[in-house]
Amino acid sequence: MISISLMLLAGAFIALSNYLMRKSVDTGGTTKGFLVIQLFVVSLVAVLLNPLRLNAYALDVSTLYLGLFSGSILALMMFSLGRALEIGPAGLTFATLNAATVFPAMILAALLGASYGYAWGESHLIGSLLVLTGLFWAGWNTSGMTDKTRWLKVITFMFMLHVIFLILLSLRAFFHTYSANTFFPSLSEGAFCSPWFMPIAFLTAALIQGVIFLTSEKRGFQRSEILYGILGGCANGIGTFFMIRSTEIAHGFEQMILYPLLSISVIILCNLWGQILYHEHINWRATLLCLLGIVIAGAFA
Repeated sequence: MISISLMLLAGAFIALSNYLMRKSVDTGGTTKGFLVIQLFVVSLVAVLLNPLRLNAYALDVSTLYLGLFSGSILALMMFSLGRALEIGPAGLTFATLNAATVFPAMILAALLGASYGYAWGESHLIGSLLVLTGLFWAGWNTSGMTDKTRWLKVITFMFMLHVIFLILLSLRAFFHTYSANTFFPSLSEGAFCSPWFMPIAFLTAALIQGVIFLTSEKRGFQRSEILYGILGGCANGIGTFFMIRSTEIAHGFEQMILYPLLSISVIILCNLWGQILYHEHINWRATLLCLLGIVIAGAFA
């Protein structure tokens, strides 16, 4: 239950970060400028909450390479998210991004199986399908679709990158229990579990986003981008810490539902601030369908 509570807290902070991203755009900024500041701040928060908190300063080459690879995936995913928001409906874009959280457990169950704690049955399949259906239903919005084909290509790329990034995070939890050398002989024993993994990943993503921002917009940062980027980075960094910590202490069934539960909590909270602050029309029946999927996947596992 502690892991589930931590994941709900992660969802709250990530929803806050999403709100601050929208505030930055509302005040004249862009997603590119916001993301540069946010990801850099997240990398600093990750340093404070991981190596400094744990007093662990050793860094090996395997962790560096793994962090660079993961950060590149994250940067491309966030860039794709920004592009999708510019050319398509925001609600459906975020729903697609969150729907990706259903698939890491399915893929890991297929690759590793029940012997490593990743069992997958009919109830999980039905529950995941309900979650997936509810996520798309909750985010459905036909307005603003100026180039559907282009938007579909961008969100498909974004979706796949998000799945890959979440699998990498799940493997960090997995290799707290099992030896990484068994599966990746070329990596050092603690490459996935190193406290430097997340700081390097986020710093890499920030640097890549910085290059994209400077080459595409050719200007300095606006004050709103800096302000909301810093606040959003702190919120996202804390949320990511809770998310990682949750996966590290989860066992069995909890590992299967954590990421879907994260997506549900983020959608509920984003829907709440959207309805209260921006008077958006929210499809709460779709949200309840998502929750039903979580119950089925868990209660009948």
